[in-house]
Amino acid sequence: MKVVLLLLLLLVSLAPVSVRGADYVIGEGDSLDISVWGVKELNFPVKVRPDGKITVPGLGEVVASGATPSQLQTMLGGRLKELVKNPIVTVTVREITNSKVYVFGSGVKAAVYDLSRRTTLLQLLCTLPEVKAADLRNAYLLRDGKKVKTDLHRLFIQGDTTQDLPLESNDSLFVPLLQDRSVYIMGAVAAPKAIEYREGMKVMEAILEAGGFTRFADQNDVVVRRKDGDKAQALEVKAKRLFKDGDLSQNIELKAGDYVMVKEAFF
Repeated sequence: MKVVLLLLLLLVSLAPVSVRGADYVIGEGDSLDISVWGVKELNFPVKVRPDGKITVPGLGEVVASGATPSQLQTMLGGRLKELVKNPIVTVTVREITNSKVYVFGSGVKAAVYDLSRRTTLLQLLCTLPEVKAADLRNAYLLRDGKKVKTDLHRLFIQGDTTQDLPLESNDSLFVPLLQDRSVYIMGAVAAPKAIEYREGMKVMEAILEAGGFTRFADQNDVVVRRKDGDKAQALEVKAKRLFKDGDLSQNIELKAGDYVMVKEAFF
């Protein structure tokens, strides 16, 4: 008995990790390898038909779609007791064909991705070449018609891997286009201009790129105007607190589409 168990463990360890996850759900079109220890006639490959069934010698038609490999093993083991004493059944998914993820939105090229192995949201994002120019803050992952993950900026740009999650068959990833890629510096600066937005850009960095404050500028009267959906924000910046007191909280991080308004002082 010990030899049998050791051999079973060896077989399991050699099975491909990508297709033997306990939570994978078998679907139509998947190719399976089914084996019953010590019964040559019950060692065979089979493909799940469009009706979700497979044919097993001695049992006939068996529903495989909708079950995990371990669930199918247990079910077959129970039914084969009529034919085999203490059957030890192994089900391995050889090829996955029914597991797909759909990517759409103007920020990326629309595509259908086959999940041939266990894949996370981050791994999928890493395969999309256009994603850096997309609006990840407004992107989301749909599952069964519901948003299960929103604001992918934290995951992909800020590196917060706690936001990652495994993808499931028929998930849909929506990634919109980032409409405005500029930050606008206006008012009492040497060269008012639009600057291409860069990740992590701070307000003082943008002001310096616009030539810095003019001698008429009120450095304690800087406002960052931001539109967040239907809401408008006005964020005050006290630059003198940053320069004199080292108050780094004044050097706020900008977002694409921000307007930095530097007002003139009244003498």
